[in-house]
Amino acid sequence: MTSLKRKATYVLVIPRFEDIFHSYYAGEIIRGVSYSASRLNADFLVHIVDRSDHRGWLDSTLMDKNYIDGIIFADIDNDIDVVKKAIRRGMPCMVLNNILDEPMNYVAVDNKKAGLQVVEYFIRLGHKDIATIAGDTTTQAGLMRLEGYREALLEHKIIAPRHYTVFGDFLRTPARAAAKKLLKLKDRPTAIFAASDVMALELMDVARSMNINIPEELSVIGFDDNPLNATSSVPLTTVSQPLMEMGRSGAENLGLISRGKARLPLKLVLPTKLVKRKSVGERKH
Repeated sequence: MTSLKRKATYVLVIPRFEDIFHSYYAGEIIRGVSYSASRLNADFLVHIVDRSDHRGWLDSTLMDKNYIDGIIFADIDNDIDVVKKAIRRGMPCMVLNNILDEPMNYVAVDNKKAGLQVVEYFIRLGHKDIATIAGDTTTQAGLMRLEGYREALLEHKIIAPRHYTVFGDFLRTPARAAAKKLLKLKDRPTAIFAASDVMALELMDVARSMNINIPEELSVIGFDDNPLNATSSVPLTTVSQPLMEMGRSGAENLGLISRGKARLPLKLVLPTKLVKRKSVGERKH
């Protein structure tokens, strides 16, 4: 028989990807959740799942309310059905890094708005030839940053060639290949929005190998404000997002939800900030 006084136990579901144990995103989310675990006097189990096959994300042991009090999804790869499955079983759920129209609980940032602000900053500095290295568009973050890029250009009546959008999937090797594609173009862009700092650093390294000066010949903006930026030869302009706070808030609010002390659905959007450094310059006419 299960003790009624057992310690509260929650599960953090994280989709697996390359270098997950060196990932700034995963590390900060886990750090925030761990901080809350001690405050809540609760246990958090980290469940790393296959990104290509979502059927194994939620087995019967994860849905047993005798042992599990709630689930945090660090991301859902645009698969709302996996959350619905847990909700149907009566499991309290919290989704991170996704803004959802459905009546589901989430803590997120507005990735589309942040992407739009990046491109508008380029435009204010005179840039019109603006490209992007997009992230993984199976994630809402990747898709919405790309949407923000496109919407900003549309609003300013700037038509970017189709080949100005390349995909790095938030990973080093694809980002490096994407950067080479852009920088070898005859109509090379003067500004590039890389949808993560990891991809921006690969872009800057490729530019350096091709003797393209930053920011004199190429302006670059990343996303995350990753500590890896300290290794950059030119300080990287980027979007800072409160990932640790996302994990902390998600965990603490899930604790409230599981105890019936939160008004549902709980929808929280945290602010981002454009951090201006030296990788962006005015367009030289």
